[in-house]
Amino acid sequence: MATARMRAVHRASVLFAVVFAVLPSTTGEEQVPLMLWRSEGSAAPLLALPPAGHIVGSAQLGSYLETALNSSPRNLLLFLQDKLSVEDFTVYGGAFGNKQDSAFPNLEKALLSCSSPLVLPAVSGLASSAVIGQLQDQLETSPLYMDADTLAQLRLNASNPALLVFRLPYSVGVDLMSMKDVLSGNDEVIGQVMSIMKAQSVPYTAIYTALRPSREVSSVVLEAGLGGGRSLLQARGYGRDRNRNREKERERERERPGLYPPVEYKEDGSSCILLWAGNLSVSILRSGRWEGHDLTPTTFGEGVTPRLQGSSCDKSTSRLVLNYENVLGHRSFKLMFIMKQRHFPVSARRWFTLDTVELEYDGTRATFNGSRHIYAPAEYSYRCEYVRSSSYPALVPRSDKDPANQWRVYFQDFQIQGFNVTGSDFSYASDCAGFFSPGIWMGLLTSLLMVLVLTYGLHMIMQLQTMDRFDDPKGPAISVPQTD
Repeated sequence: MATARMRAVHRASVLFAVVFAVLPSTTGEEQVPLMLWRSEGSAAPLLALPPAGHIVGSAQLGSYLETALNSSPRNLLLFLQDKLSVEDFTVYGGAFGNKQDSAFPNLEKALLSCSSPLVLPAVSGLASSAVIGQLQDQLETSPLYMDADTLAQLRLNASNPALLVFRLPYSVGVDLMSMKDVLSGNDEVIGQVMSIMKAQSVPYTAIYTALRPSREVSSVVLEAGLGGGRSLLQARGYGRDRNRNREKERERERERPGLYPPVEYKEDGSSCILLWAGNLSVSILRSGRWEGHDLTPTTFGEGVTPRLQGSSCDKSTSRLVLNYENVLGHRSFKLMFIMKQRHFPVSARRWFTLDTVELEYDGTRATFNGSRHIYAPAEYSYRCEYVRSSSYPALVPRSDKDPANQWRVYFQDFQIQGFNVTGSDFSYASDCAGFFSPGIWMGLLTSLLMVLVLTYGLHMIMQLQTMDRFDDPKGPAISVPQTD
């Protein structure tokens, strides 16, 4: 047993220096890394790693996850990054001895503290895209999308399984340091989440992976008759290959899970309401803890037809009703968006507002007001990265006694349009991000303070006067009268 533990620790310690430095075989298939670890004190059998260069498919990944979860804590943390490749660990992970410059200190610490981490350098893109569905089937619970601030307010139960998904960004910057800062920020989120789970004394299993690779793997195929030596790319075929790769990338983007059409409500054969979201989730407070449910799989996606009975639209009011069944123990559940269009004389134009978001369940209705924060010109659509009822809420309960106080709604990458819809595409989006962000205000106030200090200093310098008389050491001393 001691020998097995030492092997596991050694395998984790050389993670950033060896495992991710050995790249998979060069193929045209998309590949992303996947790491699985458990909280301290959670024991689990060692899992045999695939041979070097092997790409883990959907079936094999499902087998790995099933084996790992059968003997692991049932509270699972999924850190899902938009893009990730093994080269990111080689470039930013301090793989060549400079650990002080690593962008993954919290991730490396978690892997070292786990007795049997699972490290898969190459997982196929199709398998990584379906990892949420596989975890949902094995845990028999719906995923709950959240951030670290929301997790701090949530009380988990070790006996009840939970699938918590944390989306991490990935944006290619103009230089290496900007990309390193993004990955360092994601690593800080991982460390913060693990600290919260440790403070609540809840055992957990964590997975860190991505939806698609951040770097293209290019393969050079040696033509027959070249003798297997080095050769330059042929200018004659390189342009065609590059265009062909671009077309394949566009096809993959269209076929990639998560890129689905919006919900479209038609009246008299023409579209009048459009709704799209990366995530639609609701939570209810029961016995001192929040229970969540993800409505996204039953609202969006290929082959999904949401039930829109009760929806309506005209020139002044639009009402979109999403009908569900068996949501958080409620047999009948409705999510309603009520929008109104008005003319405002001050701006001399018409605007639409999302007046209320209502939850109707088993004869009870919970109402959230949104007209104060959610609005856009009548010809535009409204778009916001986060629309929620907690943590800087854009939706607030109608009153202190409204049932909405026991509910939370969370919409991510939210976009809606209830008027002047043309076809199946949104109009120009009015984003919720304000022009003056907190960072801009800080910069303006700091600059103003510096200008005031500089102005005061210049004013004091201009008030200085030179002496009109000077003391001559060979002559009599200058006497300065004390009184006028």
